[in-house]
Amino acid sequence: MLKTFIKNSMAALAVTGVALAATFGPAQAEYPEKPITMVIPLGAGGSHDLNARIITSIVPSYIGQAMIVRLTPGAGGQKGTQEVANAPADGYTLLFTHNYIDMLQQYVETLPYEPLKDFVPVARINYAPASIIVRADSPYQTFQEFVDAAKAEPGKLRLGHSGNWGAFFVPAAQIMKQHDFTMNMIPYQGGGPAMQALLSGDSDMTMAFPSAIAELLKAGKIRVLASAGKEPIYDSVPTFEEVGIKGDIGFMHRVVLAPAGTPPEVVEKLQTAFMALADDKTFQNLMVKIDESIDMMGSADYQKLREDQSVAYQDLVKTLTAQ
Repeated sequence: MLKTFIKNSMAALAVTGVALAATFGPAQAEYPEKPITMVIPLGAGGSHDLNARIITSIVPSYIGQAMIVRLTPGAGGQKGTQEVANAPADGYTLLFTHNYIDMLQQYVETLPYEPLKDFVPVARINYAPASIIVRADSPYQTFQEFVDAAKAEPGKLRLGHSGNWGAFFVPAAQIMKQHDFTMNMIPYQGGGPAMQALLSGDSDMTMAFPSAIAELLKAGKIRVLASAGKEPIYDSVPTFEEVGIKGDIGFMHRVVLAPAGTPPEVVEKLQTAFMALADDKTFQNLMVKIDESIDMMGSADYQKLREDQSVAYQDLVKTLTAQ
């Protein structure tokens, strides 16, 4: 009798389970259940590429899935940015970009996306200062020597940069306006290709960030003429302020964005994983090796900064394009 009761009870539970499954559907999988893609809208070998390789080697420990880097250069960063803007807002496609692509480009041309509407910040990773560099065999030993040569032959000296209105183009335009000289501005698909153009002799000067400079400087292939920031970065290299470059010029925020509409709990989980890198010893050691800082900022704080940047960059573009 007892066996019959148990058998009947188990059968009833099985039927109830089928009914509940039919009513509520399958259990929702916990994010993330597959690898995450980080799109970089720039070419190989630049500072974003180098930083991303380190980030994506460590962050899986905190998010529970692999993170894959995909380089998608083109149109000054717009190709990769549009790809992420059009991606499903599910947390599986992220954009690793910077402030000039994110907030400034909207004021110089019509974009196929609206930055403040189509993206939500996840985290800022760091805040990098640019340096003005030439080849080691360049005749220009100082920033002033380069400026004097540029003034002597307007438009002759060539600046290789990472894309129109990008992280090198904008500070270069600001510097040229302040010091009243012009150069031949040659765009490349990111800082890596711009650096290769300098090394091969296709340009006379470029700008770069610490991670892209470190090994080349040690190898004696380049000379740094000046660096952004209040404190010197390299021995015997003056700051921008010390060579007469005024204002907050030459800084780049490296930031992770997600498509707008990404669930808040997914953004929060991603933010927590990226922010955890700040205390990770392996991450810290690897960033030191490429001379990069760690300066994390969360989603809400960076969103406020984005809004401030948007206003400031609108004014900056008006200043740079004024005749």
